[in-house]
Amino acid sequence: MQEKNEMASNKSPKKTNLLDHHSIKHLLDESVTEIVTSKGYPEDVRMSNLRLLMGTFIIVIALFAQFYNKKFPENRNFLIGCIALYPFYLYVVFNGLLQFILYVKEKNAILFTYPPAGSFVSTGLAITSKLPRFSDMYTLIIASADPQSISAKPPVEFTKSVTKWFTKDGVLVEGLFWKDVEGLINDYEKETKKSK
Repeated sequence: MQEKNEMASNKSPKKTNLLDHHSIKHLLDESVTEIVTSKGYPEDVRMSNLRLLMGTFIIVIALFAQFYNKKFPENRNFLIGCIALYPFYLYVVFNGLLQFILYVKEKNAILFTYPPAGSFVSTGLAITSKLPRFSDMYTLIIASADPQSISAKPPVEFTKSVTKWFTKDGVLVEGLFWKDVEGLINDYEKETKKSK
């Protein structure tokens, strides 16, 4: 516990605009990621990398059509072909796949993890958060990254007002937030031990 306090004292305070719920959620989500990874859960970036790869492929197709070697009147048929056939369909297919991944797999997830090193559990965590517009109630949900896995456990969550974690100047009181998130992680791990 003393190490956490020393780490917090060495860092500059995290501050946000309390009138912007997006910046509040972003700051809290970043802090959750720090807390979860510090508890020994390595981040799983495979989905992010897949999205980046697909996005890069879409951009390469668009650049190929844009910077084709000929000027406009001469490359007209090529551009029409690119737009109508090959890149257009690939663009639609890849964008459709990206949206499908976001809708089915990621949903509101802010973090996917692998299981901790040396753990008997074969699945990591999927951390989801919600902060509805015009609301101060922040919901954090910890669930199994693979709900169909035999080692998947029931999700745990809490909903609390963000006013409990911020000063009136918009500074995050990291100790309080850390305690709440760490308590939720401990609740999830207890569920794991109970169900064995």
